[in-house]
Amino acid sequence: MAGVVFDDVRKDYGGVPALRGLDLEVGDGELLVLVGPSGSGKSTALRIVAGLEEPTAGTIRIGSRDVTRLPPASRDVAMVFQSYALFPHLTVEENVGFGLRARRVPRSETRARVAEAARVVGCEDLLERRPSQLSGGERQRVALARALVREPDVFLLDEPLSNLDAQLRVQTRAELKRLHARLGATMVYVTHDQVEALTMGDRVAVLDGGILQQVGAPQEVYRRPANRFVGRFVGSPAMNVLPAEVEDDLVRAGPFRLPRSALRVRLDGRPIEIGVRPEHVVLGGLDAQAEAVVQIVEVAGTEAFVHLEAAGALLVSRTAPEGGPEVGSLVRIAVDPRHAHVFDAETGAALTDE
Repeated sequence: MAGVVFDDVRKDYGGVPALRGLDLEVGDGELLVLVGPSGSGKSTALRIVAGLEEPTAGTIRIGSRDVTRLPPASRDVAMVFQSYALFPHLTVEENVGFGLRARRVPRSETRARVAEAARVVGCEDLLERRPSQLSGGERQRVALARALVREPDVFLLDEPLSNLDAQLRVQTRAELKRLHARLGATMVYVTHDQVEALTMGDRVAVLDGGILQQVGAPQEVYRRPANRFVGRFVGSPAMNVLPAEVEDDLVRAGPFRLPRSALRVRLDGRPIEIGVRPEHVVLGGLDAQAEAVVQIVEVAGTEAFVHLEAAGALLVSRTAPEGGPEVGSLVRIAVDPRHAHVFDAETGAALTDE
């Protein structure tokens, strides 16, 4: 196996930038998730590694090899697409072994490798079927087996679960994690779903507008976002962000008055915003700081999302579903300043600790 290095990789389409100088290293054996909204450049980055797109500038290395100008067949990568891309007239066994036969691998070796790949992803009972006889989850397993049988240096997965229903997505996510742990393979996984990113990746790289916003362990990205975009994009429901003003020893953010010293950041007169995760907007309690009107209550199994209006600000609180407030009721709310994030209002950058 081998890692992947993006060195100042840029990609323009007719003068429109898709990647703007991407510097990123994927470790050998790492599962790195590229996450971002549509148009952020994540699939473009993956296609450049695969050799399906040529960068406008910059270098791609796989292991010690510069593969920037190499054709796809010479890169030793395997790509799993969102659309599965199975040949409808071939059986599962023929689909999985197609690449090996194209490389004139001996028939006995091809059959053995196909059988092993099918066993690993759990589709050994489907080898005689055709794609039209398979469910979406079964087709996804076949696509994974086809990539696995190649024994490549790098696996590239481009939103492979987006066509699956919610329950099957969760199941297949777990299967992919187990597969990665078993193989110890280098994997680059692209998704727009930040829940997938947080649950699957050894590290998460967040892209927006073709620019790398932050890269780190999932919980690091969630708990210490580098800027307002990452704070809002990573996490569901999104982080509450409020315009703020410094008043002597207090910071006023919407309905809240937070001790300036408790924020533990250097405030030097620049305009700021305060970000608070929904789980840190607390309903009731002795430390309640403000009143809010309940607008919507969304119950989602083990948790509830309470949408609030307080002093003209709209907030979301994550709470337990039992005994929650009723729509239209007046509740007291509080924020622990130790969990507040402070952003530069102009640049969006997170302000550093003092």
